[in-house]
Amino acid sequence: MNSHRIWRKAVLGLIFLFFYFPILYMLVFSFNDSRSLTSFEGFSLQWYAKMFSDRNMLEAIYYTLVIAVLATVVSTIVGTVTAIGLSKSRKLVREVITQINDLPIMNPEIVTAVGLMLFYVSLHMEKGFFTLLLAHIAFCIPYVILSVMPKLRSLDPNLAEAALDLGATPFQSMMKVIVPQIMPGIVSGALIAFTMSFDDFIISYFVTGNGVKNISTLVWTMSKRINPSINALSTIIVVIITITLILVNVLPVLKEKAERSHNRNARRAIPALGAFLILAMGCGLYALKGSSQGGNAEEAVALYGSNVLKVYNWGEYMDPAANEAFEREYGVKVIYDTFDSNELMYTKLQGGESYDVLVPSDYMIERLIKEDQLQPLDKSIVTNLDQLASGVKGLSYDEDNTYSVPFYWGTVGIVYHKDHVALEDLEEEGYNILQDEKYRGRLYIYDSERDSFMVALKALGYSMNTDDPEELRQAYEWLVQVNTTMSAEIVTDEVIDSMVNGNKDLAIVYSGDAAYILSENEDMGYFMPSEGTNLWSDAMVIPKTAANPKLANEYINFMLDYEQAYQNSLYVGYASSNAEVLDVLSGADGEFYENEAYLPRVGYAKDEIFRYNDMTKKIISDLWTKVKIAK
Repeated sequence: MNSHRIWRKAVLGLIFLFFYFPILYMLVFSFNDSRSLTSFEGFSLQWYAKMFSDRNMLEAIYYTLVIAVLATVVSTIVGTVTAIGLSKSRKLVREVITQINDLPIMNPEIVTAVGLMLFYVSLHMEKGFFTLLLAHIAFCIPYVILSVMPKLRSLDPNLAEAALDLGATPFQSMMKVIVPQIMPGIVSGALIAFTMSFDDFIISYFVTGNGVKNISTLVWTMSKRINPSINALSTIIVVIITITLILVNVLPVLKEKAERSHNRNARRAIPALGAFLILAMGCGLYALKGSSQGGNAEEAVALYGSNVLKVYNWGEYMDPAANEAFEREYGVKVIYDTFDSNELMYTKLQGGESYDVLVPSDYMIERLIKEDQLQPLDKSIVTNLDQLASGVKGLSYDEDNTYSVPFYWGTVGIVYHKDHVALEDLEEEGYNILQDEKYRGRLYIYDSERDSFMVALKALGYSMNTDDPEELRQAYEWLVQVNTTMSAEIVTDEVIDSMVNGNKDLAIVYSGDAAYILSENEDMGYFMPSEGTNLWSDAMVIPKTAANPKLANEYINFMLDYEQAYQNSLYVGYASSNAEVLDVLSGADGEFYENEAYLPRVGYAKDEIFRYNDMTKKIISDLWTKVKIAK
């Protein structure tokens, strides 16, 4: 009998360890002295300091809590009143409304998100705080109704009637009789509503804008690159939740003791303490939210017509200090939103979002130019074009920089472990080394349909811009073979930390990420096969719908300047478009001296730039899905 108890406790302990070890792991690595997410190299509070100095992160925390609290209060009131009304309605009405209420709960979130986005677009509502709040209230109400209804079904209907017979008004009957009886259901609904609002990502991503971000959307874009500040933020959230749970369990005990001792002052102090803590937290968050806008805002309005500039860039693709410097210099406010793919950025634009500056990739810029969605740069303002490196001049999608100015550029190549992979093998086999049985189970493939098919097409001797169905079929079969016979692991940006720690021998990686890997692990090398590669570039453009095009041109010119270009390239690790920055960072005293991944290969005939082809894009997208599920 005792042995069975021991086994049960052991199993229970393992279950708890399984659930809570990832949280403990995150807590420990929030104090890591390095950027690594897998190798602890000493105690440090640097990521907490960076988190509290990051205005975007503090604003995300502020908006998350404010929206979660407001959505919880409104949805709880509306949901509770609706549930009470339904309980008094006819059976047919109650069943129909209940079924309608269940639809948002059963619907995939993406359907709700797109539906709300299109609804706001049809009403010409500017996306931001209000649209995000309305969306959260809308998807929280059904959960409140669902929590309250069971309590109403178990409620004696004669109680309310008795209260009315005794002289109570309908409102008094509801507040003094019905509500106290169903309070557990109301509290449960409120807690679910708060959790749903605090945690939501998909709906929030599609309905917000104007720089209003919650924690989930911010973390999503931050997670695309190694940023241990996420661990610090998550640790603080865990600590706050733990303190809240302790208070929830301790306060009722204190209240009960106060009632037993008939201590009125103690009974009054408990809710006062709770109110004080909530007020203090709200004031603290509002103070932290702050703003770094500097200069003379009135002058900015007189010069540019507005003191607000909206920028849409990749996540973790700019030093936050660069935007702050621009704000101080021009006396404006930069609303900085981030995306994680060109396609999602395009979807937002088609959904009616308006930005002043975008930073899409080459093929997407080509598409936007063809669709007449960009406006020409004002070269009387953008005077730093002469600082561009030769490798980003005359690019095929915009040869004379009429519409775009490259921001970062680079290649796609192979990161390899120099002690485990012979350079002779790479030179002889090129991309076909990914099918060499010697490296079975020891390689990563980046989860990018375009770049994966680029690798396969180049390995087969074809152009990566081919639209020949037979060549695409052969590339598909090549990739299937890599995935099935080589046990390749298909990953996204976790490849960076994994290769830093030498988890695999080979990986397909963007050159900027490869530069970071090489700087952190001297055993790693970067190889660009002779078959050619993708010479990519992400560039700054101004959409035709920009509300402040003059200031947008100033912003582009500002980011081209040596000082800002240097700080951005150093912060992100990708090759700058500024020629002097490239020379300095790759020079003898530079951060990337002798780092073979930092400087892109220039002038190689077999290197190509992706061209936009919608039909080929759809074919490759479908084939890549099949590759990933092939085993």
